[in-house]
Amino acid sequence: MAIITISRELAALGDEIAHELAELTGYRFVDKQALENRITSYGFNSEKLEKYDEKKPAFWASLSRDRDDYIHYLKSALLAEAELGPCIFVGRGANAVFKDIPGCIFIRLVAPLAIRIERVKSYFRCDEKRAKQIIEQSDKDRSAFHRYFFDIDWANPVHYHLVLNTGFVHPASAAEEIRHLVSLMVTPDTEAQLKTRLQSLSLGQKVIHHILYTLAIPIHFLEASCIGDTVVLRGVANSQSAVEAAVAGAQQVPGVSHVQSEIQVVQEYSVMP
Repeated sequence: MAIITISRELAALGDEIAHELAELTGYRFVDKQALENRITSYGFNSEKLEKYDEKKPAFWASLSRDRDDYIHYLKSALLAEAELGPCIFVGRGANAVFKDIPGCIFIRLVAPLAIRIERVKSYFRCDEKRAKQIIEQSDKDRSAFHRYFFDIDWANPVHYHLVLNTGFVHPASAAEEIRHLVSLMVTPDTEAQLKTRLQSLSLGQKVIHHILYTLAIPIHFLEASCIGDTVVLRGVANSQSAVEAAVAGAQQVPGVSHVQSEIQVVQEYSVMP
């Protein structure tokens, strides 16, 4: 079992290679629609999704509570899909969400600008000038999305296990290269570590959801780190009663037996809504 994430430039054949790889490996390709369906099933509507999907939010959207809701539900959706078994994600910051987890393979796809322009011209049926504008905007949006939500340089190759130039590599060949890399990197030991880490991350995400969204307890910058059935809460609250309520709330989540609080109490602490 492995989780494969594909980060791609526009017109670098991300979806095409993901489909080839899914057929080759038997992994599920969790495409954009499947991920959006899961996110909206949590109650985050499609109109809000459009503001944040692979782009830096506009000024007012960046100040909205929807911003925090989006990243929470995106992480929840990615983790829920990953727990179902071996899968492939394209974009949506999946490489950042699964960073440093054994058994997760991070791929980046690029292509020469001239080739990307020809592909965009064909896909959008536009002229070269418009194709170049579309590409430049897409690159700007995706780069800003990763910096804003995950504080990483989307284009930096050090964040990936493999970078492929799809201007010269056919999708079927690219899929075979990725499959071979997975076979080299994934062992029974890394599979076991991946399963354990996914369970811990998923449990932590459920704790956060229960505290912030079900119980609406005002803990700012809440994090929940899980080791087995023990959860460590971190964040900022403006009262000890809020901390106690958060601890009690975490104990209500199935799978949690012990809760430790490292939440700091700062009197009259508040953030912009």
